[in-house]
Amino acid sequence: MRCFVVIACFVLLLSSLLCRQATASEALAAVAANFATAARALATSFQAESGHAVQISVGSTGKLYAQITRGAPYDLFLAADQARPELLEKDGAAVAGSRFTYAEGRLMYVGAMTPDLKGKLAIANPKLAPYGLAARQALEHVGRWQALQDRLVYGENIGQAYAMFATGNAQNAIIAMSQYVEHHRDNRTVAAAEIPHTHHDPIRQDAVLLRHGAENPAAKAFLAYLQQPTVQERIASFGYKAP
Repeated sequence: MRCFVVIACFVLLLSSLLCRQATASEALAAVAANFATAARALATSFQAESGHAVQISVGSTGKLYAQITRGAPYDLFLAADQARPELLEKDGAAVAGSRFTYAEGRLMYVGAMTPDLKGKLAIANPKLAPYGLAARQALEHVGRWQALQDRLVYGENIGQAYAMFATGNAQNAIIAMSQYVEHHRDNRTVAAAEIPHTHHDPIRQDAVLLRHGAENPAAKAFLAYLQQPTVQERIASFGYKAP
């Protein structure tokens, strides 16, 4: 009898594992550069909990949007703005009603804390990246945009802008707070200051289910996962404001 019980338990466990493998799926997510680290960490936790896998492809929101409109096989899009997910929804490239704000970005200045800026200032390209547009708005707000034209260097996205600062190719940068939290929160040698949110439009970051992933269980489950209160708290810990 004891042997029978052990065998029965083993069969039930094996059946459960096989069932989970059979229903598990994989999704490909297009993710804005500022959210790359958070997205990878959340995808790992999501897979451990659900069995579904999410592969992360990182780039500027502008370039990812262009890839999606040209037929790139992404299942979901985590943008750094609201405008492009909304356009995809209107154009039928995203599932209507699936769009929501998953995070609100914040800006940090890193570099020399002097009245007169020394050296180059790296920002993301305002034409491609929402964080770059917000950086431009912040500089315009304090009347420094035109004066700094000869010192500005542009990254394709906020990740490249930070890389210029980290490698010394730019002595100053306007970066995402999430990058500061990841790399410099405990580094007292890097001078930094948060840029007031009143200096730029809110950086509301929307996620949307794309038409390619409309029937993908992993894609739909991951978007639902991002909206859970405990996950929202975790997103905030990466350097974002909860939506």
